[in-house]
Amino acid sequence: MDKNVPASPRSDEVEPFVKGLTWEEMRVGQRFKTARRTITETDLVNFVTWGGFTEPLFWESTHAAEGGYTGRLVPGALTYCVAEGLVLQTNVLHGTGLAFMAMELYVRQPVYVGDTIHAIVEVTESRAARSGERGVVTSRISVRNQRDEEVLTYVPVRLIRGSDFRDAAPHS
Repeated sequence: MDKNVPASPRSDEVEPFVKGLTWEEMRVGQRFKTARRTITETDLVNFVTWGGFTEPLFWESTHAAEGGYTGRLVPGALTYCVAEGLVLQTNVLHGTGLAFMAMELYVRQPVYVGDTIHAIVEVTESRAARSGERGVVTSRISVRNQRDEEVLTYVPVRLIRGSDFRDAAPHS
């Protein structure tokens, strides 16, 4: 080893690059926007196949058109899943999220293959849990398309670590 190169610090001496917010840091009224993602035909086919959504509405464009839809219709469940993925990609819950406890979900408008969605997250409640250094955080998530039209909303309730959270030691 080169004697001029300093020794690397131990893992417990370095703060994590990515760390989610604690429940105390999630204040009522706090808002943020996610990245955007375009829903593709591949997304639709993979999702309806994997999830068993064999409804003609999602497989047959003529069936959807007969129902008044103007494109390749995407299940609301797929829209939700992509939106939740976009929220998680912000790292707001990275290492601090403990449980997804409940949710209300409302489909507002159709989403089609080719639509680009993003989400706006607003914290609506943040309170201590009954025990421990954990909290319960409720938010309202507005999923919007490329025209900024609200296509889906959901209200998740999550259990989140508190300020006592420290990154766990690395696994060997």
